[in-house]
Order: sequence, then structure tokens, then C-alpha cells
Amino acid sequence: MKEELNILIQAQYPLIYLVTSEEERAEQAISTIAQLLKPQRRVFVWTVTHGIVEYGQPRNVTQHNTVSPEAAIEWIIRHKEPGLFILKDLHPFIDAPATTRSLRDAIANFKLSSHGSPKNIILMSPVQQVPIELEKEVVVLDFQLPDMAELNKVLTHHLDQNRGRRLTTEAREKLLRAALGLTKDEAEKVYRKAQVTTGRLTEDEVDIVLSEKKQLIRRNGILEYIEEDETIDAVGGLEELKKWLKQRSNAFTEKAREYGLPQPKGMLILGVPGCGKSLIAKTTSRLWGLPILRLDMGRVYDGSMVGRSEANLRNALKTAESISPTILFIDELDKSFAGSAGSGDSDGGTSSRIFGSFLTWMQEKKSPVFVMATANRVERLPGEFLRKGRFDEIFFVDLPTPEERQDIFNIHLTKRREDISRFDLGQLAKMSDGFSGAEIEQAIVAAMYEAFAQEREFTQLDIIAALKATLPLSRTMQEQVTALRDWARQRARPAASSVAEYQRMEF
Repeated sequence: MKEELNILIQAQYPLIYLVTSEEERAEQAISTIAQLLKPQRRVFVWTVTHGIVEYGQPRNVTQHNTVSPEAAIEWIIRHKEPGLFILKDLHPFIDAPATTRSLRDAIANFKLSSHGSPKNIILMSPVQQVPIELEKEVVVLDFQLPDMAELNKVLTHHLDQNRGRRLTTEAREKLLRAALGLTKDEAEKVYRKAQVTTGRLTEDEVDIVLSEKKQLIRRNGILEYIEEDETIDAVGGLEELKKWLKQRSNAFTEKAREYGLPQPKGMLILGVPGCGKSLIAKTTSRLWGLPILRLDMGRVYDGSMVGRSEANLRNALKTAESISPTILFIDELDKSFAGSAGSGDSDGGTSSRIFGSFLTWMQEKKSPVFVMATANRVERLPGEFLRKGRFDEIFFVDLPTPEERQDIFNIHLTKRREDISRFDLGQLAKMSDGFSGAEIEQAIVAAMYEAFAQEREFTQLDIIAALKATLPLSRTMQEQVTALRDWARQRARPAASSVAEYQRMEF
């Protein structure tokens, strides 16, 4: 990004939009670029509180005559010398006709005087908002979060200040990887917290760094750091899907790259509600040893400000990329993007832009972010999601087979009682025909409540009674389930090994 910014400045692009919340770090990068230019350029910074002040001057300096955006841009036009002019947080004013016109006047002026005194205006803001009048004139750059090299400088500076003992290469790498995805300021605070908590900073404090990192990720309200205690063995059945995941458990290692394998893109799990789609996604985190972030698309949409929703999505995806390799989990994708292609009129085109941005990111991403999405209603999904190449594989999770239902009963009963020999799992599997895994679990819970109210141990008959009292979703929504099965038979890979083997024999 810094190299790209340097090229744009030297190529005399008049208007650059730098999307970042790290003002100080971005200013330092621009100042470094200015010093390397021939001839060197002065850097000026505008804020609505202080007006235009030269970079490096005391923060309490105020130029009152340049506080308004129009006055500041007019001052830049009149300035005789070459320079880089950073305008902070202009997005609340940029749609005003006077501000937009002033920026266009500045661009026209820069073109006339480009050889004598080259100037560049850099708009710096955490929110991207570009009026249609400036779309052809502005180039947008995302200021990336610190990489391992920059975080290493932060860690080294912290250790030098606190006279910490020297870290081994392995310990240093663990602490740096734990801080990936944080801003420079956040990393400094996290390392200080680890130091204060234990009085030292070693690889043993990685958990402290990670715990603080989880809080910082949760704070944005869009990404959620999921911690799952269950292993993939807690999922009954779905052996074909489990086999696929286990084969790729080392897919993000350097060994896989050396072998020539590409990084997995993602998978879509379709199926009947309550059959373990979300659980299999969460337990994959432990199987692969990767963090899992849940992207809440409902929180992405923000009608408070034009462009805010798009900024929310960009920030969430940048965060996921910065801590990669990671799993990005999107639950109920059909609800998140249902009707996106046709909803442009009702919300000013926000849904369509969000949908298009996400598809473009999925197609072009180079970072090892594995997208794991689930869906219940395939007819609500835009066709673009189902195109080959968007996901590595599309799996269909059907209602459990008799063998899988027996396995599910065994898992849930074993969780609750050490000795389950008194239960006839075969009979329970037969009695629960058409039940999903979630419905089986709830039948066991209902049986336990019945027995608990009578102050006795629950029995086989209690579970059977609970099953008979339950009308499963496969019967209440029979048409929907049948339609989903018909669609998946030719278009998706079955998650159950028995069904997969049968289909292979068919072909």
C-alpha cells in the first residue's frame, strides 16, 4: 500500500482517498514518502478543530482562517510551494455542494500548475464516502493494518523500554502472530497489559494477548470471535463431510504450498434446519487449529450514514484477512443476501453494493481466509453464490439416516449420563424417523424435565413419549424439505457417507 501511495503521489494524482482509522501511523507513512521525494515536500494536515497546520508542529496550534473545508481548500490552491495536504475526516462535509466544488476547483488548478509546484490532496477517514461528482477524479486506497515486521518493531520497542528479557525466535513469533489484526496502538496496549498482568512478557502471555484481541474484535459489533469447546466428534453422522474437512486440516501450512496445493477458498453447507450445519462449521475451528470469526451481516447494514454499510463490510473483511489464516463463518447466508440482486430500489442500492463487494472479495482474495457458510433455503440464494469456483464444495446435509440418528442419541445421552446401557439406541433411532439432530436433542431434554419434575431418573419410555409428542419440521414443512432434496440431488455433494456411496454407484 505504501509503495502504491508513493507511486500515486509521484504520478501527480491530485486526489487520493486513504481509508484508515490509524491517523498517526498513516501520517508517519506520508511524511516518510514526502522526505524521499525529489525535491522533498512539506506535509500539511487539516482538521475541523485546528485548520491547516504543518505536520510536526505542536498539536495546540490553530489556524482559525482555515477551519472551514472551503477555506482550507482555497488556502491549498493559493499555496505557492509543492506539498502534500492531508484533510482528516472530511466525509461529513464532502457532500456539501460548496465542498465538492472546491475540491474540483483544486483538481483543475493542480493540473495547470503540476510542473511548477506539484500538489496532492489526501483525504483521510475511517469511512469511505465519495460524491458522484468526484468518482472520476479520486483513487481510493485502504491503509492496511500492521504486518509482522511492523508489529515486531512495536514489540522490540516495548521490550527495550521495560528491559524485558530476550525472547526466543519461537516466542517472538507467537506473540507477533497473536497480535495480527490489531492496529499499532492496540498492539502496544495489549503488550502493556500482558506486562502489567504478569510482570513480564514471554510466550506464556500469548493467551493474554489473544483474550484482549478477542475483545477488540467483538467491540466492532460486526465480527464475533467464536470459542467452541466441542470437537468434530460431537457431530453425529456426516462422515463424507467430516472426511473432506479432515483431508484439509493442514491445507494452510507451508508444507501444502510446497506440495503445490492451492489454499482452500470455502464451502457452502445447505440443508434442513437443525441437522448440524452450524455445529460442523464451529467445530472445524478446532479440527484445523484456526480461529473462527462469525460475520453478522445484519450488523453490517447501517442506515445512519450513506456508505457506512459498505465501510463496515470492508473493515470486517480487512480484519479477517489481517489475522489469517482464519475461518470466516456466515450463518444462514440465505437470509443475509436474500434478494440482494433486486433490492436496489428499496434501500438506495446498499444491498446490491454489499452483495457485489462480497462476491468480488471472495473471487479475488489472496489471503488464507476460508469462508464457511450455511443456508436453509436454496431458492433465496442469488445464483452467483452457487456458481462453480465461488466455493470449493457445496455440501447438502439431509435429515439423519437411522445409523446417524443412533449415533446422535449416543452422543447426547453420553453427554448427560456416564452409563447409557439402559437405553435401546436402535429403538430410539427407529422411533425418531424424520427428526433432525436438534429435535432429537430437545426430545432428550424434554424427557429429562419430565422425570426431574417427578424426582426420578429419566428412562427410555420418557424419550419415546417426548418423540411422540413432537411434530418434526420434516412433516410441518414437507414441501420445502422435498424441494430442497430434489435440488441438492444433482447440484450438491451429500454429507452422509451412505448417501454419497449410493450416488457414486448410480453414476
